Amino acid sequence: MNKIYPSAAEALKGVVADGQLIAVGGFGLCGIPEALIDALRDSGVKNLTAISNNAGVDGFGLGKLLETRQIKKMISSYVGENKEFERQYLAGELELEFTPQGTLAEKLRAGGAGIPAFFTKTGVGTLVAEGKELREFGGETYVMEHALFPEVALVKADVADRSGNLRFNLTARNFNPAAAMAGKICIVEVERIVATGEIAPDDVHLPGIYVHRIVHNPTPEKRIEKRTTRDRK
Repeated sequence: MNKIYPSAAEALKGVVADGQLIAVGGFGLCGIPEALIDALRDSGVKNLTAISNNAGVDGFGLGKLLETRQIKKMISSYVGENKEFERQYLAGELELEFTPQGTLAEKLRAGGAGIPAFFTKTGVGTLVAEGKELREFGGETYVMEHALFPEVALVKADVADRSGNLRFNLTARNFNPAAAMAGKICIVEVERIVATGEIAPDDVHLPGIYVHRIVHNPTPEKRIEKRTTRDRK
């Protein structure tokens, strides 16, 4: 089975549609599927619910989809670097399901494992727990959180072999594996494609059974979200 597609646009064809729940890997701007996000914008699909740690920045990453109003709701844990996100949310134009970061990661991991819900202490006694089931275990109160089952996952990896086995680079191994496992269809953007078997078994971060389509992007921009420097002494 050939999983490699000639372009990001071709990889999305026949998969993405209006109103979908889509998971997008990345942490800030680190490890985001840049080419797939651009292709998603160009596809014109709308009314998306996007699961992502954050929403990129103005003019880059998922910020591009906010500018085109293709996202109607974000399920996120950090939204502090995007002024357009802030403007739309405060104006009532964008829905937000604000989720603690560890809970968001577990929602995706549980979805990938086929676990429909789980209990956590995170958020108990706060707005996060409002309207949710509470239960006691060992004398402590926990809140029930539902797993996420996105219809499509867009992720970024460093290397893929032709069977879809993936290796991520350093911090880019953040939400990407969990998003990939949770998605019913997983499309991955990679910088290198190698022959099946070239990645040592112990170096495979995510097995190819989770990956359906692969796009080669050898020269991503890899923009720095917030550059800080100091004088050299």
